[in-house]
Amino acid sequence: MSTSPAITVSSLDYERLAALLEDCESGHPTAAALEAELERADVVEPSAMPAGIITMNSCARVQLDNAQEKTLTLVYPREADSEQGKISVLAPIGAALLGLSVGQSIDWPTPAGSIRLKVLEITFQPEAAGELHR
Repeated sequence: MSTSPAITVSSLDYERLAALLEDCESGHPTAAALEAELERADVVEPSAMPAGIITMNSCARVQLDNAQEKTLTLVYPREADSEQGKISVLAPIGAALLGLSVGQSIDWPTPAGSIRLKVLEITFQPEAAGELHR
């Protein structure tokens, strides 16, 4: 895997995701990777979150390494619905997206092998919409 890009996470998302990870089953395949992402993240207050970064409940247009584009919304596991493009933060692609900004790419392991994701556009971010306590 190449060097991971810098990521930014809101303090609200950080606290909620840390609590989620505490409740995760031991050995969950993505939990350790998500925890590592949180440990390396720059944590900022929701009001200070730049608009071009994927936070929880953000909707983004991304490109996969096969040049396929998808619009995905990053959600908590209970809200995941692949048919509606709602991807859990505990899914490999979801954990990879957290904290990325427009233009950034990341190589990420999945059960089917490593994939490269690139953030093309963020179409909705709660913090930019004024939803600081969602």
